[in-house]
Amino acid sequence: MIDLKEVKGIGLNTLKYLNDLGINTLEDLVTYYPFRYDVYKKTDMSNVNDGDHVVLDGICENNPNVYYFSKKLNKMSLRLNTGTKIYNVTIFNRAYLKNKIKPAMGLTVIGKYDAKHNSIVASNMEFGMLLKPKIIPIYHSNFKINSKKIHQIISKVIDKVSVHDYIPVYLNEKYNFISKDLALKIIHNPNNLKELKAAKDKLKYEELFVFMAKMNYLKSSNKINLGLKREVDFTLIKNFINNLPFSLTKDQLKAINDIYEDLTSPRQMNRLLQGDVGSGKTIVSFVALYINYLSGYQGALMAPTEILAIQHYNNMQNLFPDLKIGLLKGKLKAKERRELLQELAMGQIDVVIGTHALISDDVEYKNLGLVITDEQHRFGVSQRGNLKNKGLTPDILYMSATPIPRTYALTLYGDMDISNIKTVPNGRKKVETILKSNKEIKDVLYLMLEELKKGHQIYVVAPLVEESEKIDLENVNELYEKMQKAFGKICNIGILHGKMTNSEKDSVMKEFKEGKVKILVSTTVIEVGVDVANATMIVIFDAFRFGLSALHQLRGRVGRNDFESYCILISDKETKRLKILTGTNDGFKISEEDFKLRGSGDLFGLRQSGDMHFKIADLKQDFELLLTAKEDSMEYLKKEQSDEYLKNMLQVSSSLD
Repeated sequence: MIDLKEVKGIGLNTLKYLNDLGINTLEDLVTYYPFRYDVYKKTDMSNVNDGDHVVLDGICENNPNVYYFSKKLNKMSLRLNTGTKIYNVTIFNRAYLKNKIKPAMGLTVIGKYDAKHNSIVASNMEFGMLLKPKIIPIYHSNFKINSKKIHQIISKVIDKVSVHDYIPVYLNEKYNFISKDLALKIIHNPNNLKELKAAKDKLKYEELFVFMAKMNYLKSSNKINLGLKREVDFTLIKNFINNLPFSLTKDQLKAINDIYEDLTSPRQMNRLLQGDVGSGKTIVSFVALYINYLSGYQGALMAPTEILAIQHYNNMQNLFPDLKIGLLKGKLKAKERRELLQELAMGQIDVVIGTHALISDDVEYKNLGLVITDEQHRFGVSQRGNLKNKGLTPDILYMSATPIPRTYALTLYGDMDISNIKTVPNGRKKVETILKSNKEIKDVLYLMLEELKKGHQIYVVAPLVEESEKIDLENVNELYEKMQKAFGKICNIGILHGKMTNSEKDSVMKEFKEGKVKILVSTTVIEVGVDVANATMIVIFDAFRFGLSALHQLRGRVGRNDFESYCILISDKETKRLKILTGTNDGFKISEEDFKLRGSGDLFGLRQSGDMHFKIADLKQDFELLLTAKEDSMEYLKKEQSDEYLKNMLQVSSSLD
């Protein structure tokens, strides 16, 4: 298969823009599916009302006229003869088309009908007549490369690419699927809706079949994977729990008991610990690491960010002063890192905390017994392979603060046991969630001032712009300046975003935790796990841009104390999502509603899609297809356990890796 940079039309800049979208290979390119389609079908103008969306074609009657209002705003107008009527057409910011459009040229116009002026305000314009309905694929893009350009590049290569079909032949025949190569051609250039459906059915099923084959393969392998031998006196665990400065909830105790049973059983643990934000999953994970330590094994706790890793490290050191705990950070000095890795390899470290660096090639363990992944997508096949290559088969515990509906959890996490923590620790008060518009910003500033007067701290979250980190950065800097104008004279204001160095982030978070910074302006980098008990308010700008679960995660940064706490959602769009959030603090209910509203793709929010991310399938819409794929994959695995074809399929890059 040819390399991506060898494709005509892909220069260095375009290659970078494609890479930014996650397109790094030719296979990535041809499997970068449209997220929707615009269907252009000529409108019967005899039945339209004022303001209706219309599609019509005709002959241009004149040379277009262009009016410039400013450098960035212009309007082009022309007359379009449809054969039965002449319409005035205006379109904004298309001055560059003026010299390309000539009288007697055929045009297709898409836009809104203005009955009073017998005109069309066009949103798009295509050269040529619309001889038959036209289906236009629309791709997720960014401000550097648009959907049209992506489609042009894919169209150049689609006939030259042949990709592997991971559906077994007998299943292709059973469901009468079209070939994968044909499905890919159709998905990017459909001629009609019927063939588009056939292509989608094929590609969705393949994606779900591979996913469920992996799930079922892991489930079956877990049954035969022997765990590590442990003998731990549960009295020691009870004594530790009884001496904690706080009481554990019923659900926390149940989860600890589940984990104890797993760790002392002959089977390898593979458990998911689901809990709402602030429900106390972290202390459960610490107890799991303690049980593992008492049985003579090393433990590793993986966090998604260094901020959270440092937080876990400090908290665990306070609770377990007798344990040797290591912190593996990205910015360690060479000597410090070398010494830490040496101590780890010699078994002198009982628990190591860090990010994904914990399973890097140069990290060696003497006797790793337990790996806990906090707030991130699960280990993939390749990641488990990394540990097995080191001669390790540790027990694994996954933690998620974004619960998913039970029906879906049982299917998607079918290879795992699940523990849920629904009860909230004593003393925690419900966070009051308030919806405000931008016109009410003075009210919001007043509420913020009241919290500052009480000595409390505040998070301010910048609007989210998916397409561009650059724009995200502009948003957070602009918001920081506004906060400085409003409160700069009475308190210190910090800023936190993804472009800062780790040491800069650590410094800001340290000052915020110590109370030196009273207002922290941030992007969603604070979404996961950051714990500052004195923070009682979070203000989220343009809240409608965020997913429901992401908003719930952000809200979970406050209310981690016995103070009255508030989440202020600022939005001029009063969406159903925002109303749901003001009505409940129950993460399990929210996950159900989020699933109904948005489907699986955004279930974990923008940066936490993890193993639930699919290129074309949607768990909500395609759940019945998922169940079919689950049954088919189980049947296939029973038939083909030793088949080389199965091994290839399990290695294909997908949502588990």
